[in-house]
Amino acid sequence: MEVTSIQDGIIIDHVPAGTALKVLEYLSINPASTKLALIMNTDSHRYGTKDIIKIEDPDTAIDLDVLGLVARSATVDVIHGGRIVDKMTPTLPERVVNVITCVNPRCVTTTEPGIDQVFYLDRTDGEAYRCRYCDEEAEF
Repeated sequence: MEVTSIQDGIIIDHVPAGTALKVLEYLSINPASTKLALIMNTDSHRYGTKDIIKIEDPDTAIDLDVLGLVARSATVDVIHGGRIVDKMTPTLPERVVNVITCVNPRCVTTTEPGIDQVFYLDRTDGEAYRCRYCDEEAEF
């Protein structure tokens, strides 16, 4: 199988194997309306297997906080004119807003519409995320 290189866009590499569709969902990238190549479970020297997402669109913006949340090992290559012009690595964000939702049925974010879903990183609990309002651990 051969996937050609892109001229202008981004490549999200080193995505944990089998999670590329989840990454697209969290990044709000619609595969039906975006010119992309999705390579899943390909060989990787570093991880054994990995996924790769190639997006041929120079205007696509990637939220590194969201990417750090769902695929911390990923790297983002920005491509212009067929060459890598920038390489970025996501980090685990301290706070995420409206990316994950609270599962606590008694949380104010569940009962009151329009309240932002805010989660903070709780490093004392093994790098879990907790709801700002009810302290419920996030499930994603």
